Amino acid sequence: MIGIIDYGSGNVKAIANIYKRLNTDYFITSDPIELEKATHLVLPGVGAFDQTMNLLNSSGLRVKLDSLVLNEKIPIVGICVGMQIMAESSEEGKESGLGWIKGTVKRIDESTLIRKPKLPHMGWNSIVVNTQTNLLQNVDLNKGFYFLHSYYVDAYDTEDVIAKVDYGSNINCIVKRENIIGIQFHPEKSHQNGIEVFKNFSTIAC
Repeated sequence: MIGIIDYGSGNVKAIANIYKRLNTDYFITSDPIELEKATHLVLPGVGAFDQTMNLLNSSGLRVKLDSLVLNEKIPIVGICVGMQIMAESSEEGKESGLGWIKGTVKRIDESTLIRKPKLPHMGWNSIVVNTQTNLLQNVDLNKGFYFLHSYYVDAYDTEDVIAKVDYGSNINCIVKRENIIGIQFHPEKSHQNGIEVFKNFSTIAC
């Protein structure tokens, strides 16, 4: 059962529509107690780091997520800002992140880019996989995924980095530590590749 976390920020309906199309049981909730029904959790995210953390903290979801993810090892995938808040902190704001992934969120430094693409990074890009994962089974890596971001997770442990995207320099776009997965791109906007990612996440044990 997929639990899609609705804390007031994120494309929850688009994700729900994909799981409906896949005939996969899911529910959308903002109730911390209801999350206990989930075998897998999806943490969407659109907006600013601090706003997202404040919403999680004020709703009681943060405490419940810590318990389910860290203690019970429920698989979770964070999308875009949902990935970024898994880190310890962000250059974008002052609030502490969830701290599940050791590292910080940094703004893409335009001065370090070999080419001079514009920010935000918006549009389709292929990705380069560092570590094979069932999450990307049946995905066409050449077609890639849809991105929309100016910040990325700078993970301290390179073993946590599963894939990168080339946007003038190599930027982390998938991180994974045990049952915790973060995705910088938007699978819900990535057509068949995104559908495959959601399908794979719902069937694998991290």
